[in-house]
Amino acid sequence: MPRSKESAVNRSKQPGSDFLQLDVAEAPPGGLADWLARRLRRAISDGRLPLGSTLPATRVLAAELRVSRGVVTEAYQRLVEDGHVVGRGRRGTVVVSVPSPTPVVPAEPPDAPAPAALFVPSPTDEVFETLRAAPARVDLSPGVPDLAAFPRAAWLRAERAVLTELPAAALGYGDPRGAPALRAAIARWLARNRGIAASPDEVLVVNGTAQALVLAGEALRRAGYGAMAVEEPGSLGVRLHIARTGLATPPVPVDEEGVRVAGPGGLRALGADAVLLTPAHQFPTGVVLSGERRRALTRWAGERDGPGGLIMEDDYDAEHRYDRPPVPALRSLLPERVCYTGSVSKLLAPALRVGWVLAPPWLHAAMVAAKRHADLGNPVLPQLVLARLMDSGELERQLRQLRVRHRRRRDAMVAALRERVPEAVVHGAAAGLHLMVTLEGPYGDVDDTRLAARALERGVKTHPLTWHRQRPGPPGLVLGYAARTPGEIEEGIEELARALA
Repeated sequence: MPRSKESAVNRSKQPGSDFLQLDVAEAPPGGLADWLARRLRRAISDGRLPLGSTLPATRVLAAELRVSRGVVTEAYQRLVEDGHVVGRGRRGTVVVSVPSPTPVVPAEPPDAPAPAALFVPSPTDEVFETLRAAPARVDLSPGVPDLAAFPRAAWLRAERAVLTELPAAALGYGDPRGAPALRAAIARWLARNRGIAASPDEVLVVNGTAQALVLAGEALRRAGYGAMAVEEPGSLGVRLHIARTGLATPPVPVDEEGVRVAGPGGLRALGADAVLLTPAHQFPTGVVLSGERRRALTRWAGERDGPGGLIMEDDYDAEHRYDRPPVPALRSLLPERVCYTGSVSKLLAPALRVGWVLAPPWLHAAMVAAKRHADLGNPVLPQLVLARLMDSGELERQLRQLRVRHRRRRDAMVAALRERVPEAVVHGAAAGLHLMVTLEGPYGDVDDTRLAARALERGVKTHPLTWHRQRPGPPGLVLGYAARTPGEIEEGIEELARALA
């Protein structure tokens, strides 16, 4: 055979594709689907595959790469689960969302505090903004949803429809309680998804749960309250928000059944007239408030005199459950004693700054007045778009997709911890967007703030459990998984293991 023809035949047998210049020789043994999914995800992120572009048919790409069709199908399915592509029938597999780019860690980040200076046992108010600005390869901070899964196309359709139908008068100053359309949509959403019966007039739209806590704290302080008990361990951010209103934040222990009501150190012994709880999926332990504790809370609230006995219910992570039926909101059981708050920060995006409050009648008017004087109400356009998404069923579809993706990512984190950090004990139910782990065995006395600092030096962000305690306790970490892919999660846990070693 002539030399030129032989070379042409050999080149034709090389497994590769003109599409993205894919070369199977770069894939690790046994990891073809992982390799292909990473390459496709990178191409979407850097713009080589822009929104609306179509991926090759699975059989075509499989033939070009000389791999089984199942390899390509599995890689595409991972992108579907991540929310980056969707199958459109005859139109093929289309790019619909761009992954969050992985920050590049500079050798010396300008104006960024050293990790050891950032991770101190008692951080100040600005710690979260400082941590968010710190560069890292893998961000495992808790409380961050899958921002790449934001339903851009559905939001854009709803926004166009709202702007088409919106009368000019609706662009003026609105109701400080929130747009009537959104308050009605929230009431229907809560009835369908949380078993809460409420009228639109009971709903107050706020700028997320953080503003709800501030408005409630200010109203309670004016009503004569001096303290709002908080869970121990419990969210540092929540505690800081409440403290800014002038209320004390005495800690109430949380165990495997949730907050303790009776016994030494329990809510009854504490003597506070108000308590903040995350009963559906406690932050950070992940436990679900048991039925017995719910009944004990009901008795505690009912026994208090006057307007006392208030339960501030932060319905944190309630939608994100993976292996269990939903638990009813406390508000559905005791509406006259529960100030209920929720938001779309973990379902859509924190940047929307949209949440809601259902307060008891005696507290509702005071919170509305506080909201009016704070900002005259939320921006109207995002409220109307969200109302349309709620009423059209788009938000339920988004939730179903997120549950599949988040469950896979949680499983990846649990498996990686089991393999790389067997000394870490995972706590809580299979729900939410984060895990709490405590360290045992040879690492039972480790300083978790120093561990978090060492992890950040290796390019991984976490929260030390100490941040979320007011009292000493076992060392640990609070790890978010929703915003990272399984591969990134495995990389992050591997670096954590190295930092621990």
